Amino acid sequence: MLKIIFSGEDVLRTRVAPAADPLWELVLSLHLLQGRSRDPMMTTWRRTVAHGLRTDTDAEQYRLLLALNPPRGYFPDFLTPFASREGFQAGLDAIRGTSVDMLRRDLTLLAGETTLPSSATSLARGEPDTLHHLTDAMARYQSLAVTPYWSRVQAAVEADRARRARAMLDGGAEGLLASLRPNMRWVSGVLEVLDYPDTRELHLDGRGLLLVPSFFCSRTPVALVDPTLPPVLVYPVDRLAGLTPASGAAASPQGEALAALLGRTRSRVLQAADEGCTTGEMARRLRISAAAASQHTTVLRNAGLLVSRRDRNTVLHTLTPLGRAVLDA
Repeated sequence: MLKIIFSGEDVLRTRVAPAADPLWELVLSLHLLQGRSRDPMMTTWRRTVAHGLRTDTDAEQYRLLLALNPPRGYFPDFLTPFASREGFQAGLDAIRGTSVDMLRRDLTLLAGETTLPSSATSLARGEPDTLHHLTDAMARYQSLAVTPYWSRVQAAVEADRARRARAMLDGGAEGLLASLRPNMRWVSGVLEVLDYPDTRELHLDGRGLLLVPSFFCSRTPVALVDPTLPPVLVYPVDRLAGLTPASGAAASPQGEALAALLGRTRSRVLQAADEGCTTGEMARRLRISAAAASQHTTVLRNAGLLVSRRDRNTVLHTLTPLGRAVLDA
């Protein structure tokens, strides 16, 4: 179990990442790809990505990247720099600028658990060519395994953020932390991460905690090993549905469903979902029955404009990136 120890100041400085983190999604997708999970929603994605890696004309470039990200156990902290909050390229730049001390420490820890290719030796020395080869492989993998599905990733993360925002409004920062069940438990200033593979404590010491909702986080929340780095806790979100590439959207049933969107009421439903809205709240706000609100949200959800997540006895509806684009237009 991981126990994260909060002071009063830490509680006040806890926040949720503003969007899906591209490097955390990349790294955790590699773990999911190589793991034994048989999540039916990810089966097609895993098959497609594995085929793409096998048929890549320069497949050897992925060898080091895959070795650095085993399906279980430790993986290097330097692969998920704090700078990735500013975007994918900023994260890659930070990786290329990793200090030799950090590279050597992280790779020594990893070598104690898994066999590494010979290129890891030059990586540990911080050789620029090896660092560039690694980040090039990450960019190529991103374009194959993550970018085609990014709208789905964003939608799931945004839906989770809406849920955390409501928890914050209803119960303050402690309400936010308490909402992280069932994977975590908030008890008297301590956030307990259940089923964590190691037993350790992380003292925030006034730095606060950045919560990062993640699509590809499989089940157990993830924290950095180095306690001196900015405290981050990555946790899984509901995936809502299986992954389908964005390029296939025009040929999907969504195209037919979009034709059913004409009408003033559904436009108002879309507007109500802009900041997250439950079915009951929507019915009261629009002065329609709960059954009608449910019917309209179903049409919008089938069209790919909304995502809906059940939390106890309520269903929260939020916009997908496509829904927000339609509303903005």
